[in-house]
Amino acid sequence: MRLCRLINGTVAFERKNNMARKKSRPLPQDLKLQPGGADSHVHLDMGSLANCVDQVLARASSCGISTLGNVFLGPGAYEQGKGLFKKHEQVFFILGAHPHEARAFIPDTAAAIMRAVKKDGRIKAVGEIGLDFFYDHSSPADQKKAFTAQLEAAKELDMPVVIHSRDAFRETVEILLDMGFKDRPVLWHCFGQGAEQARGIMSFGWQISVPGSVTYKKNSLLREAVRIIDLDRLLIETDCPFLAPEPYRGKENEPSLLGFTAMKIAEIKCVDVNELWLKCGENCRSFFSAG
Repeated sequence: MRLCRLINGTVAFERKNNMARKKSRPLPQDLKLQPGGADSHVHLDMGSLANCVDQVLARASSCGISTLGNVFLGPGAYEQGKGLFKKHEQVFFILGAHPHEARAFIPDTAAAIMRAVKKDGRIKAVGEIGLDFFYDHSSPADQKKAFTAQLEAAKELDMPVVIHSRDAFRETVEILLDMGFKDRPVLWHCFGQGAEQARGIMSFGWQISVPGSVTYKKNSLLREAVRIIDLDRLLIETDCPFLAPEPYRGKENEPSLLGFTAMKIAEIKCVDVNELWLKCGENCRSFFSAG
């Protein structure tokens, strides 16, 4: 009985400590970042975020975010979700077929993307497109076919591209170079590689967008890369609703939490956080010709 009381008392004490830690979690607005920040990659038309876009964007504004790029994963998602942002001019669009859906890619998919771009000036880039060999949702052959078709469309439209690449770095780079994208506007979304890969991306004239995973304790590889990424090539993103940064890891991510990613990157690069925040915002608007 005494042991049970001791164990129960320990559990209660740990629960109390956990609650105290949660209560002490800093609020994003307390970071007091200046207006002018930009979240280069969000999915506000997905999941529960789509039900409260107005509130999510209001919170983002209160945390210094002036520009956001919403990524629609295919023409169908674009047609269904574009109306969510009718009142929100600070949101620009990115449209492309994700490599997970490559098996369903048909020639008209690229044609539909091109039609949408020509009709809607809010679409600023083709993406996120690329290769993902970590998952097996679509075969490598189907992914390469969809990727190259969309790169051709982007070249014809003279549009930037936003790259998704997971466990396929070499193959992704080879296709981009073979198709003449060296020194063209290419953004490596959700970068999670090391310094060597970052140097390679920059050597080809491309940009790098860093997500909240840079704040994760064990992600030393990405932090080493961030140290050497030129500020002129750097963007930041939430990729919400995924990859919430510390101290909100495991929660649903949203743009208002972007400041925690900026804080960590500023710490790594030994620069003032507002300087980094505004520079990354300028880089985003320049790359996408937005805002």
